[in-house]
Amino acid sequence: MCGLRIEVEDGKISAIRGDKDDPFSRGHLCAKGPELKNLYEDPDRLKFPVKRTPEGWVQVSWVEALSETAKALFEIQNKYGNDSVAVYNGNPNVHNYGSMLFGQRFSNRLKTKNHYSATSVDQLPHQLLSYLMFGHQLLIPIPDIDHTKYFLILGGNPFASNGSLMTVPDVKKRLKELQERGGKFIVVDPRKTETATHADEHVFIRPGADAFFLLAILHVFFEKNLVKPSSLFDSKDLSFIQNLASEYSPSKVEKVTGVPASTMERIALEFSSSENAVCYGRIGVSTQAFGALSQWLINLVNILTGNLDKKGGAMFTLPAVDPIDPKGALKSSPGTFNTFQTRVRKLPEFSDELPVAALSEEMLTPGEGQIKAFVTSAGNPVLSTPNGSKLEKGLKNLEFMVSVDFYINETTQHANYILPPTSTLEHDHYDMIFNVFAVRNTTKYAQPVFEPELGMLHDWEIFTDLTKRLELLRAGKPLPDQIITTKLGPSTIIDFALRTGPYGEKGKHNRMLNIQLLKDNPHGIDLGPLMSCFPERLLTEDKKIHLLPKPVLDDLPRLKKKFEEWSEPKKEINFLLIGRRHLRNNNSWMHNMPKLMTGKNRCTLLIHPNDAKNLGIGEEEEVQVESRVGKILIPTEITDEIMPGVVSIPHGFGHAKNGVHLNVAKQFAGVSINDLTDEESLDELSGNAAFTGIPVSIRKM
Repeated sequence: MCGLRIEVEDGKISAIRGDKDDPFSRGHLCAKGPELKNLYEDPDRLKFPVKRTPEGWVQVSWVEALSETAKALFEIQNKYGNDSVAVYNGNPNVHNYGSMLFGQRFSNRLKTKNHYSATSVDQLPHQLLSYLMFGHQLLIPIPDIDHTKYFLILGGNPFASNGSLMTVPDVKKRLKELQERGGKFIVVDPRKTETATHADEHVFIRPGADAFFLLAILHVFFEKNLVKPSSLFDSKDLSFIQNLASEYSPSKVEKVTGVPASTMERIALEFSSSENAVCYGRIGVSTQAFGALSQWLINLVNILTGNLDKKGGAMFTLPAVDPIDPKGALKSSPGTFNTFQTRVRKLPEFSDELPVAALSEEMLTPGEGQIKAFVTSAGNPVLSTPNGSKLEKGLKNLEFMVSVDFYINETTQHANYILPPTSTLEHDHYDMIFNVFAVRNTTKYAQPVFEPELGMLHDWEIFTDLTKRLELLRAGKPLPDQIITTKLGPSTIIDFALRTGPYGEKGKHNRMLNIQLLKDNPHGIDLGPLMSCFPERLLTEDKKIHLLPKPVLDDLPRLKKKFEEWSEPKKEINFLLIGRRHLRNNNSWMHNMPKLMTGKNRCTLLIHPNDAKNLGIGEEEEVQVESRVGKILIPTEITDEIMPGVVSIPHGFGHAKNGVHLNVAKQFAGVSINDLTDEESLDELSGNAAFTGIPVSIRKM
């Protein structure tokens, strides 16, 4: 999303700078941007297919790799059934419109229920609640950061993420502008994050207790008669919410959350009395045992104070390529929920995907429907999903595996074939997804910087070829729509979507958009600030916000039970583990870039000074951290920026495994937090993995 100025001399990149003329990023550039040069030039990056043999990896032709892959998938499905093949899509896919358009088509052609992705270790609760309350999984409320006067952030660290489900380049400057116009932002988090350091106020909270904090906020709203009725929802639902919140007064919740009652009362009053305000909860809220309930309560905080669909509140985008419009050229599914379940644990699907926390058991548990073959695309689930060690056992149990990836990493090393696509600078770019979550409506198309080497393939070409070969094996010929889309290619599809979209020649906001216009304006085109769009954009059948979705109500007894449990005196002394990310990392990616990995060791255990003292632990001392599923050794980093009783380990590390071909990453290997996280620890409502608040013990070595 950030605009780049890339200078090339004699066929090599000489400089990468932020584009000051980009209307969205305004010249901002984080540390990862310039490293696209090293990614492009990385000697560890694969460019042509490789096959795993007893003697090691050998390069093979595309014809062999693609035909053998299609044949293996076809034969395994013929032998065991369609569900014997599973697909996992990693996070980078949503940054690549060619992969999204054609990878999804390939996955659908497999006709398997076993679809998995990084969604269920990330933003699934957001999508579920948007589907249940607003009628579409992508109608996710976005903080109108450029106009708000009061910004309440729970479990989010945009200084490190550049916004997440809130695409916001140069967030540091934008939050400073918020303060300069007399506004205020508060961070509620078990760790004093990079964002919290610059906030007007930081509030420590017990990991996993956000739902109780939010209920206390709602309690004050009702107690002080601050709730604002609206024609957008059924006012009869308010009595249920009021009765629910009445059980969670700030004074009752104080002990469970660790937040003083007076602080919760003050925040509630400040929020409701502000000219406009927005509550935003991100990864620390989503990846916990009550992730979906917490996102529901965040929506209620915004809705009941009149701050949803309001300037300076929580608003909705109108992107040039609109996946939400039911009549759009590239409309996406509004969502489905619990229409089928996983084979072993009966976990619910969402939008035809199953929770990735179930993946290892689906590989390891014998019986009809057991996963026998696996396809990964730009994913490294061994490092990014719970209990990675167990998943690795599952990968070794497969009959066949193929990875569309240009690295031999902790996951792809188990593949029979690796099919490497072109890199970021060798294909064009249009952001289909992150414009949906942006804090301003803009549009931009980037042409490739370099032509790929002769014989390299784009990921959309890889998926297209695999799909064609599968159909030839099944039916003797490709399907008609496969022939058409192959001839069109992704840029032609985007051009059609732009022309027929909201800013196209027949759109409501006609700007005559098409791909040629974007090519003529390489810095991007500003389409304006977020605008009020309800009830028109609501996609519920009655055009109302559904405040009380049945799946949410069914999950409330579980929340009450946890509150009662946490209200009792502590029986065992355990620490609660949380994750963290860094501006110079992108999950498990970019760890092979030398400039991003230099400096102080980032893979450490953050621990409070009092806890370290009680354990007799010193700075940088190696300790053993153990959970139900595993244990690791890691050096300590003692800091008062972590809540007492809480410890933190970053995710994405653990590169010391044999067989990994990442020479820089192996020098900064670290350990994997997901050798501690528990695949049985879930948000039971959504099926999302619960990485936040994992009980662990710590032992001095």
